[in-house]
Amino acid sequence: QMQLVESGGGLVQAGGSLRLSCAASGDISSINLMRWYRQTPGKQRELVATLDSDGSTDYAGSVKGRFTISRDNAKNTLYLLMDSLKPEDAAVYYCNALIGGCGAGNFWGQGTQVTVSP
Repeated sequence: QMQLVESGGGLVQAGGSLRLSCAASGDISSINLMRWYRQTPGKQRELVATLDSDGSTDYAGSVKGRFTISRDNAKNTLYLLMDSLKPEDAAVYYCNALIGGCGAGNFWGQGTQVTVSP
């Protein structure tokens, strides 16, 4: 079973930056899709950013141009670089990995809290 552990959340002022990390328990180089989601109270989990095994990325319109998803295969770590943070970005951010073939599954981390003060 793949295990994912997020870190890097915290309290920042609007306009500030954070880098979230998602450390995986195994090799991430062949994972089909890795994603960042976020969730606020009373809302469904929202897809923020996607990175596929080909290096293609996709972003929610609300974060496009401000957030960057990337990975370091040598460190088995997924990152979300968050710039120009807004109060509406405040949420619990979750790392997700979609794996096909052997070991197929949809794996989630425990989440890391991001708070943005106005």
